[in-house]
Amino acid sequence: MKLKEPAIKAGVSNRHIHLSAEDIELLFGKGHQLTPIKDLGQPGQFACDEKVIIVGPKGSLTGIRVLGPARKATQIEVSRTDAFMLGIKPPIKDSGDHENTVGLTVVGPRGTIVLKSGVMLAKRHIHMTPEDSLVYGVKDKDIVMVYCKGDGTRKTIFDDVLIRVHPTYALEFHVDVDEANAAILNNNDPVYIIEEL
Repeated sequence: MKLKEPAIKAGVSNRHIHLSAEDIELLFGKGHQLTPIKDLGQPGQFACDEKVIIVGPKGSLTGIRVLGPARKATQIEVSRTDAFMLGIKPPIKDSGDHENTVGLTVVGPRGTIVLKSGVMLAKRHIHMTPEDSLVYGVKDKDIVMVYCKGDGTRKTIFDDVLIRVHPTYALEFHVDVDEANAAILNNNDPVYIIEEL
């Protein structure tokens, strides 16, 4: 197996919600502004102090972290394990693609919203700049395989990994908690695009 250098750091994504400006006000009150508490790996993205409850047909999950800044449309990213607990069957989607996604109820301290769509399992992907794409010999929307050693006991190859290229991105491989746990993969662990098997 031949791997492309240099290594790419992993970012493990827990369940979270992105809110539209309208939904921020519905959930937290008119004029409410999100409260950043931690910068995330991608420039301009941040975790917020605000949290909500999400409710599905079979159960609910509390303490769902809001990520900022506000987006055009509200989006919720969960793991498959979360989906079982909620009683929903969200599809695997690229962020922002809400076609054929499912909905649920979101409860905030000042209000409740009922989403008809926007809940998904996030497609695993790599963020990179155009300069990075030249280094790795890939382009936006390419699909690659990624090798991760983890702690050495569960070496894993992730297939069907989407390449996302934009000047504002930082180089990072994103998977959800279920995928990371299966591979014993932690934040900032090195992973590699596979050049050839």
